[in-house]
Amino acid sequence: MDIIFFSIAAFFMLLGILGSILPVLPGVPLSWAGLLLFYLAPSVPVNYWFLGISLAFAILVYVLQLIIPAIGTKRFGGTKAGMIGATIGLIAGIFTPAPFAILIGPFVGAFIGEMINKTDSKSALKAAFGSFIGFLASSFMEFMVSLVFLTLFLFKCWDYRELIF
Repeated sequence: MDIIFFSIAAFFMLLGILGSILPVLPGVPLSWAGLLLFYLAPSVPVNYWFLGISLAFAILVYVLQLIIPAIGTKRFGGTKAGMIGATIGLIAGIFTPAPFAILIGPFVGAFIGEMINKTDSKSALKAAFGSFIGFLASSFMEFMVSLVFLTLFLFKCWDYRELIF
């Protein structure tokens, strides 16, 4: 039974890494689910502190991933309308089945938000670029946190290697 939990947990950890690169999958929540599955194995004692702190961190990173593109818009001269547009574009991009929609969504949302706000197209394009930079920064953050979760998972697997091998 332990091997099944370890295998599924490892799959979720790899899926989390993949999700931090592919914007369609939520990378950090999947990585955290892998940690949870590891601790659900019958032979592994549950560490509630570890799971609680890592869950809080996963939630924080997930929320920041939605906010950072709007912050990027603001840093590059965008208005509140551009920030709202970037957030709406990001959420719309998540649910749009078109390829690269999640990459283009915040950019287009910030641009449209700035144009609705009657900003000239040059300033709107600059704010939209800030949204794109913010999205790239949030994706990098998600990738790094997924790698940290994978590292923690591997250390825990090493601690319980007699159960796995």
